[in-house]
Amino acid sequence: MLKLLRYTKGYRLATILTLVFIIGEVALEVVIPRITSNLVDVIQAISGESGDGSIDQIIKFGIAMILAAVASLLCGAIAGIECSKASAGFAKNLRGAMFSKVQDFSFGNIDKFSTSSLVTRMTTDVMNVQNAYMMTIRTAVRAPFMLVLTIISAFTMGGKLAMTFVIVIPVLVFGFLLIGKFALPAFRAVFKKYDKLNESVEEDVRGIRVVKGFAREEYEKTKFRTASDDIRRDFTRAERIVGLNSPLMQLCIYFNSVFILYVGSKMIIGSSGETINVGQVSALLTYGMMILMSLMMLSMIYIMLTMSVESVKRIVEVINEEPGIRNPENPVYEISDGSIDFSNVRFSYSSDAQRDALADIDLHIRSGMTVGILGGTGSGKTTLIQLISRLYDATEGEVRVGGRNVREYDLKSLRDAVSVVLQKNVLFSGTIRENLMWGNKDATDEEVKEAARLAQADDFIMSFPDGYDSVIEQGGTNVSGGQKQRLCIARALLKKPKILILDDSTSAVDTRTDALIRKGFREYIPETTKIIIAQRVASVEDADMIVILDNGRIAATGTHDELIKGNDIYREIYEQQMKGGEDDE
Repeated sequence: MLKLLRYTKGYRLATILTLVFIIGEVALEVVIPRITSNLVDVIQAISGESGDGSIDQIIKFGIAMILAAVASLLCGAIAGIECSKASAGFAKNLRGAMFSKVQDFSFGNIDKFSTSSLVTRMTTDVMNVQNAYMMTIRTAVRAPFMLVLTIISAFTMGGKLAMTFVIVIPVLVFGFLLIGKFALPAFRAVFKKYDKLNESVEEDVRGIRVVKGFAREEYEKTKFRTASDDIRRDFTRAERIVGLNSPLMQLCIYFNSVFILYVGSKMIIGSSGETINVGQVSALLTYGMMILMSLMMLSMIYIMLTMSVESVKRIVEVINEEPGIRNPENPVYEISDGSIDFSNVRFSYSSDAQRDALADIDLHIRSGMTVGILGGTGSGKTTLIQLISRLYDATEGEVRVGGRNVREYDLKSLRDAVSVVLQKNVLFSGTIRENLMWGNKDATDEEVKEAARLAQADDFIMSFPDGYDSVIEQGGTNVSGGQKQRLCIARALLKKPKILILDDSTSAVDTRTDALIRKGFREYIPETTKIIIAQRVASVEDADMIVILDNGRIAATGTHDELIKGNDIYREIYEQQMKGGEDDE
């Protein structure tokens, strides 16, 4: 929690006010039993033979008690309001800090935590820490402060009779610690299972079309129920143990009440009220309840704070995580051209990976060239292009853009110069225009439409009732796969990049549209280096150079004609696809 306290900035006054008003509330609550004791004594005196009391005294003590109660109520209400502000603000700052940190993560960092785990940490874990902070600044101050004041008041008023608390308090403390010891492991186990549950939900929602296509709804429901029931069992086990708090508390309260009433009555009768009187016994009963309730609150604080320790650790892990890819100390901001050079590049996704994703990569691409990349699944095509914009860093060797090592560039400048249309196309909620302007927030209407025309998207956009102002639903579910791909290409073109990378980004469009897109690239952005990863030979047939990847290594490079003559892999792919085309006809 100490590491996270810097995120209370902006809400520290609310925290301090909470503490001040809590202390005021407790002080007034401790005073009320004393006033009650005096009131009981006055009433007893009036009703007794001595007649020492008076109605004026009853009114005076009655008014004092009402004022103390109202003041305590106001202090408690203000403390509650300020506590809510402080804890909610703390949680907001914490979520913001985590989200900002995640934005700086490399793909490697995100792979380390997993998407579902990051979501759990920013929601469930932050909520646990928020509740712990609220309890810390409110109850964790209130309970010990009240405990100390009530014990002092009890011994001041009750003398030897207050020794009952010497018996009750150790029993309660030992019981609460024992309960916490057995309950906490069960609580801790739940958090890890939350990650798995969220991962299952995320996977199911993303793949809902596949689930329905294979009629696997019942299977997914069963899988979710199993994971959810597993969490329920852990929580039930923990809550069952924590539930022993209440009977233990009740046992101590009844023992305390019986002891005070029995021993106190005998002392009153034996001393004719000289040693202790009825008002003092009444106050001791109230103080006894307050002491035991304070201990009960402390036990709940102990459990809540210990539970939140796991959440704190998980949050701090994200905040303390160093991005795998960082800006150099003196970055270069200008990229001279779109030339790309791979020199003896090797890459693996982790240090303990069984094999390299890329090995012995030597490849040199001149600025303005069109390069096609072909290869089977898992051959390293996507991995190769991700090294260009530093989504990952090469394990060994050097990747250069514009004649400089990519590690020398400012990350934003490099990624602004390299437009990547990834294999998994993503559109965001908003209008088509807003989605396209992700590529350039300052783009004019004409520039937006020009990019759409180059990507062969203008026709279908204008077929919508609202044209470029048509709304894209979350994830782009209201447009087809081919339309989504063309919108993502147009978005990338708006960046006016020096390097344009299409990672199998025309797989969902027909061959005619694919050819028109490539024709537009040649005519309108001849100086931009174009890298096209494709499964169809037709998509890269007219490229200046075609690269064949096989098991993370370059198997061959050359033009279409050169590879047809000299490379068996390329020839086999070409013949299979051409034969497939003839069969279709």
